[in-house]
Amino acid sequence: MRFFLCSKIHNARVTHADVHYVGSITIDEALMEKAGLMTGEKVLVVSNTTGARLNTYVIPGEKGSGMIGMNGGAAHRIKAGEEIIIMGFELADEPLDPKIVLVDEANRFLRYL
Repeated sequence: MRFFLCSKIHNARVTHADVHYVGSITIDEALMEKAGLMTGEKVLVVSNTTGARLNTYVIPGEKGSGMIGMNGGAAHRIKAGEEIIIMGFELADEPLDPKIVLVDEANRFLRYL
């Protein structure tokens, strides 16, 4: 068994960063559904702006809001305005067909890649 990419939100913009929140990444629930991400799921977040990488877990944001928020300690590493990629992985015997979501500058769904 190996970990394979199963979901990805590509080129999202961080809308806010809150150091005083108890950890995680807040993602617009509509984007979570498009990418197949679930509440509490572990994700890898990579900043295209700075190269920072971190693991955290997903919490849903208001559906249709375009919200992508870095919370807690993650807000020290990735700031509002940065372009990021959010990736979920799954343990499987063979490669998966991942849901890869491309978003615009307001974090609205454009298309699947």
